[in-house]
Amino acid sequence: MTFVPLRKNRDFVLLQTGQVLSTIGSESTAIAYPLLVLALTGSPAQAGVVGFARIVPWAVFGLVAGVVADRMNRKRVMIVCDIARLGAILSLVVALAVHRATVVQIAIVAFVEGSMYIFFNIAEIGALRSVVPSRQLPDAAAAEQSRYATVSVVAPPLGGALFGLGRSLPFVADAVSYFFSLASLLAMRTPFQETREKDDASARAQLAEGFRWLWRHRFFRTCALLFSFVNLVWNGLFLVFIVVARRQGLSGAQIGLLIAIFGGCSLLGSLAAPRIALVLSMRSIIVAGFWVQLGFAVFLLEPNCYVLLAGVAPAAFFAPAGNSVVIGYRTAIVPDRLTGRVGGAARSIALCTMALGPLSAGFLLDAMSARATVAVYAAVAVAISIVGSAHPAIRNAPKLSDLDDVPVAPAFGA
Repeated sequence: MTFVPLRKNRDFVLLQTGQVLSTIGSESTAIAYPLLVLALTGSPAQAGVVGFARIVPWAVFGLVAGVVADRMNRKRVMIVCDIARLGAILSLVVALAVHRATVVQIAIVAFVEGSMYIFFNIAEIGALRSVVPSRQLPDAAAAEQSRYATVSVVAPPLGGALFGLGRSLPFVADAVSYFFSLASLLAMRTPFQETREKDDASARAQLAEGFRWLWRHRFFRTCALLFSFVNLVWNGLFLVFIVVARRQGLSGAQIGLLIAIFGGCSLLGSLAAPRIALVLSMRSIIVAGFWVQLGFAVFLLEPNCYVLLAGVAPAAFFAPAGNSVVIGYRTAIVPDRLTGRVGGAARSIALCTMALGPLSAGFLLDAMSARATVAVYAAVAVAISIVGSAHPAIRNAPKLSDLDDVPVAPAFGA
């Protein structure tokens, strides 16, 4: 069957464009939050607490967000989330303008922004399924990875440069980005879900149904569990990099530029992801990803932010391939009515420990050297690689060619 190319799919392009702009804004603040806390307090531990507040909503609301996305109008959920994020960010802009911002307020705003992102993101998964045929979902997932990689090139230097010009400017840019996201959503006419029959089951029962679907698929369950520890390590290293770079005397703009190099590797990897998926099996992609990530251990030989960047670059290139094949395959085979709940369950598991990354890094950096901190993360990464390579669920990973037998999603009426 002939499909409309993704680049010519109006609703897909519109959804992508709006979310690129929105994500650039929010990821600009990802570097601005720790820089702001370090400027106000000089404490890596407090910067880690704010990082924890921004990420911990995945553990708190991930499953609930899936139920909301499956029970409510997904477009409406996304619009409400954008409005809430806009309000939270503007409150911080005002506080910074009158020089009344505190670490407590920064943490609260970070928590609200992180929470709304979760509900938005889970609903967006369902929207993607509604505008893209099943066989194209892995490619669409790769395009999503490309979007995030593009953002990771643009956002860090933008956030760092804006922070250098004025502490509130990254957050002003974030607020503007949510306006564009709202505009793109309002311009779309495609329904973000199939016509649903009334479901009288309780929210708890519906949540459990999505979780059971995921848990019964050993491959997806195993990937989610292993990825949770990968995310812990990488989010810890993010704060380590910023603190080490600051201690070496780099400015916010310089730190942002270096992080953009990491994003550039990720962008190249996302562009190569569809071809990698054609050449390598899903198992090979996942196992290789585990071992490639160990490159950051080169920091143990020379504790320098430039060395750390060089060590993580190969993993940045390879990670999009693994994410796109797992997410794309799962999105293609899960029933539409469970898309939000299964996606929420998978991401809740995969990201439940992520908030411990900046939190642990902050306290470790306060208590020991950066080299010792990275050594702790390297030990965790080695354990992940060994377990992932040997686990039967990964060794017997499904094949992308199986998606040829998945029916094409129907076109939904207004």
